[in-house]
Formats: sequence, C-alpha cells, structure tokens
Amino acid sequence: MDEEQVSEDLIRYDVLTQDALRSVIRKVLDEVAVAGLPGDHHFFITFDTGFPGVRLSKRMRERYPESMTIVIQHTYWDLKVNDGGFEVDLTFNDIRERLAIPFAAIQAFFDPSVKFGLQFDVAIETADDGQAAVEAREQERREAPVEIQQKRRGEKRDESEEPAGEEAGDASGASGEVVSLDAFRKKK
Repeated sequence: MDEEQVSEDLIRYDVLTQDALRSVIRKVLDEVAVAGLPGDHHFFITFDTGFPGVRLSKRMRERYPESMTIVIQHTYWDLKVNDGGFEVDLTFNDIRERLAIPFAAIQAFFDPSVKFGLQFDVAIETADDGQAAVEAREQERREAPVEIQQKRRGEKRDESEEPAGEEAGDASGASGEVVSLDAFRKKK
C-alpha cells in the first residue's frame, strides 16, 4: 500500500493523556492539603468559570464570566481535594471566598518556582451547541496562543492585570512556558 493509512482514534489518547496529567495536579494538591506548600512552590491555576460544578460567589462570577486565575501561595485556607476536584478559601479584596473547582475545568496549571506548567483543552457541550462548534473551539484552543484567543473573543489583556487572590502580587516577574499537549506531541 503506497498511501499511509490514518485510523480514527477510537481510544481517545488525547482525553486519556489529559486525564493522566490532571491526576498529577490532584496528587500535588492532595499533598499540599496535608503537609502545606514545600519550599518556594506555589501555583497559578486558571479555570473555566462556566464549567459545570465550578462554585463561585455571584460577585466573582460576574467579575470573571469566562475564566479566572487563582494563586495558591501564602494565604489560603481549608484546601480539600477529592477525585473530582478541589475546594479552597482565598481572599479577594479582603473578602474570604470559598471556591470549588473540578479538575476538568482547569485550563492551565503553573508552578513558577520550578517553571512547570500544563495546559488543557476544556470543552463543554451545551444543549444549543452542536458537535461542530465544540470541535471548532477545541481546535482553536489547541492552535492559538492565549493572546490570540483573547483577541478572537474580544477581550483585551491589561498588562497590569494580575491573577485573582491576595497572593497575586507574586505573579509579577514569573516566567516560564506552559506547553500544550499538541506542542508536546509535535516534539516527538
């Protein structure tokens, strides 16, 4: 056969890989819930605020209607982790808030102390979304950097904007690269 035959991925290795990487986050947060943050480790976690199971106050949901980045570093309380997600108390403008975040809602995880990052595709199919629309959004996320995605959605990135939470001041100067799964796959 001269032509290379391409099979449909019925096993869904992409989904399995993302689930495995999310289990790394679960394991790390579980250890932090028991023993606290070791050394200089701290986490920036970006998640889809509209994802089913995300719990935020009304005021936080209004402020962050699409996604939100939190920082778990100095000031956080009552971190609880289960198989499906985690809950944590953080302060926002001196108001303590309880957040519940499913692991499947996480779009990015970054530990700047060791320049470790993960980026995920988060897709939700709602009743009025067709499968083609969901696939188009997933493709856009895989191919476009965050800045391009924000421009396409009409968002403007304010360079002075920091991640949410009292610890956000530590975000300045953080550097590192978050590698998407597709970019990782292309290296092989």
